[in-house]
Amino acid sequence: MTAELVRGQNHPLSQSRLEIRISAGTPVAAAAALSDENGRIHGTEWVAHPGAPVQPGLEVSRQAAADHRLAVDLDAVTEAVHRVSVLLALPAANGGAGPARFGAVAAPFVAVTGLDGTEVASYTITGLDLESAVVALELYRRQGAWKVRAVGQGYAGGLAELFADQGLSEAAQLAAGIDEAVARGLARSVQAPPPRTSEGDRSRQAAAPAVGPDQGAAPQGVPGPVPPAYGGQPAGGQGQGGPQPAYGGATGPHASAGGGPVNYSHPRRQTSAPPPPPPAAPPAQPGQPTRPVAGDATGWSMEERLYNQVWGMFEDLARTAAAYRSAVDFAESRMDKELEQALSDPRSRIGGQGDAAREAARARYTQLVDQARASLDRDVAQLVAESEVVEPALPPAFARWDNPCWHAYRVPMEIPMALRLGDLRLPEAESIRIPMLLRLPLERGLWIDSGRTDSLDGSFTDSHDMRRLAMDTAVAHAARLLAVYPAGEFTVHVVDPAGSGAQALAPLTQTGVLAGPPAQGAAGVTEVLARLTQRVDLVQMALRGGAPDALPPGFDTSQQLLIVNDFPHGFDDRAVNQLRYLVDEGPSVGVHLMMVADREESAGYGPLLDPLWRALLRLTPVPDDHLADPWVGHAWTYEPPAVPHGSEVLRTVLTQVTEARRTWNR
Repeated sequence: MTAELVRGQNHPLSQSRLEIRISAGTPVAAAAALSDENGRIHGTEWVAHPGAPVQPGLEVSRQAAADHRLAVDLDAVTEAVHRVSVLLALPAANGGAGPARFGAVAAPFVAVTGLDGTEVASYTITGLDLESAVVALELYRRQGAWKVRAVGQGYAGGLAELFADQGLSEAAQLAAGIDEAVARGLARSVQAPPPRTSEGDRSRQAAAPAVGPDQGAAPQGVPGPVPPAYGGQPAGGQGQGGPQPAYGGATGPHASAGGGPVNYSHPRRQTSAPPPPPPAAPPAQPGQPTRPVAGDATGWSMEERLYNQVWGMFEDLARTAAAYRSAVDFAESRMDKELEQALSDPRSRIGGQGDAAREAARARYTQLVDQARASLDRDVAQLVAESEVVEPALPPAFARWDNPCWHAYRVPMEIPMALRLGDLRLPEAESIRIPMLLRLPLERGLWIDSGRTDSLDGSFTDSHDMRRLAMDTAVAHAARLLAVYPAGEFTVHVVDPAGSGAQALAPLTQTGVLAGPPAQGAAGVTEVLARLTQRVDLVQMALRGGAPDALPPGFDTSQQLLIVNDFPHGFDDRAVNQLRYLVDEGPSVGVHLMMVADREESAGYGPLLDPLWRALLRLTPVPDDHLADPWVGHAWTYEPPAVPHGSEVLRTVLTQVTEARRTWNR
């Protein structure tokens, strides 16, 4: 079964001889770099590239092309090599005629396959913009075995910046050598013959450039519409120029520059039909902005369109707030400079010239800030209008607990794309909340921070209240996870050593959705951790041995979630090590962790637990501005999911989950 990776996710490799297949929709140069355990490249001989296509265990293409097949033999690399990184670069970044940044082309698609063509893992590199070189993925050693990780790290400075970041002293020289080799390869390429018409005559229209003879792939033409890259939706959730391809174009016959047949088959789906067009917005009045429509982003389903639209709104708000802050900083800097010049001139200290200069500087500052605020308010008003139509249309996995869609809830038959963990907002735009969506299955565990804190609304929350709120938040997250998975495909375990979370856990215990009663005491902690650790070991051994069907009879193959309350109470050194093991190795085999804990209470362990906290996604039971976005680095205020006071929505939903399980198990 193919693992479709997202950024940062890893997957075990059971074979040592592999192919890396790349589809980019535009000619790209492909390379592979060998590095040590710290990710450092020790010399130019550690890089296979078009100028030196063969290195021990590696063979890459000799020229730029839209499709590549790289050969990798992990048994042939030396013991000093701990990572094999697959690199992509745009020739246009160094004087070519094509696009100069990955943001202007289709999202590259990379797949790891066996020699028989069986796909092991795939990754669509999304979210790129100004970057002209990217580390697509890496194969790395872990405890004597090899894994693949989706990286997607881009570099606006091209290959020179990429190699320098990996510690190569000859970065600029190697990048220049690759550019020269790619330029020679492009000069050798020839035109592909035009496609035949139905009458057998050749079209006289110009065709796209062919790939080199070593590629063994068909030439790329005009790509047909294929699913969008997740998270790569243009600002505002609006597609620019229609659906954007994610996999570098259709396979099979391509359209020439003047037209011709286009094969719209999707490489990942059993269908030949293009995605249906998104809903069209009604015509706007002259001079008025377009009225927003729910689901007007690109995607193969309404769920995917809404997902892309939500993240388009997130990016829009991030950028418009960044523009406002930049304008205010510029206005302040300009006013300070003008005031300094006015005060440094002795003539301005006599009479009213100094006062007039200061007033003029402040007036210009106010004018600039007012203009920036007006632009921000206009953008925020448009986003608020979009949110008002998007929020009611969200499916249960994306919706708040007060959304009416929960009143018509039914246990789903398929796993959704993502899960809502709460809302995000910025201080400049208090009137809008952006749903915080997390892709499924979970890539990392969750940490509900129960430490004492000052809430952003000015009210102080003591330690007892924080623990209670943290457990309520954890139960709300767990209930949503149970609700969005098909019956029997998600199992929840609870460790509550002191029994302090009994009241908050009531919706889970009373509806019977837990795998068993919450484990209490040191003995209960030991039993649960031993059972889940053994499960991780069994699944990893089965995958490494290439026998995933050889698990013991009656083995529970569902996703597992462990909720830990009151850590480190009831945990000894062995249990702490088992917990760290579950955090590191569990997500790749379907075992996830949700910690409800105060980091200060575990300070006695010293730095031993620092990797554990860093590996978890920290969430809070009260609003807190601790999340940063990767675009402009804003500190976003996270607001946890709030169940309406007095609402029975949790119990109602969990009761349906329990009934669906009983029906499924009959």
